[in-house]
Amino acid sequence: MTSASVSDNPELSRYEVRLDGELGGFAEYTSADGVVTFTHTEVAVEGKGLGSALVRHALEDVRAKGLAVVARCPFVRGYLEKHPELAAG
Repeated sequence: MTSASVSDNPELSRYEVRLDGELGGFAEYTSADGVVTFTHTEVAVEGKGLGSALVRHALEDVRAKGLAVVARCPFVRGYLEKHPELAAG
């Protein structure tokens, strides 16, 4: 059974998803003036739901902090189109 976990890595300005402890992908961002801008997302293994889990967690975390989101990354933008309730701000 594989186990995925997502966490913010502010030192690298990205959220990371780990699969059984190994880096499985990340969503890079910049943060300034109460706005988090997602710029790039990469996932090592497609078809396992890692990208969706990663972005959902990242957006929920940003929303919980009361910050706004700008989606420059096509993957994050597409996810927000399907899940507009996760748009923060």
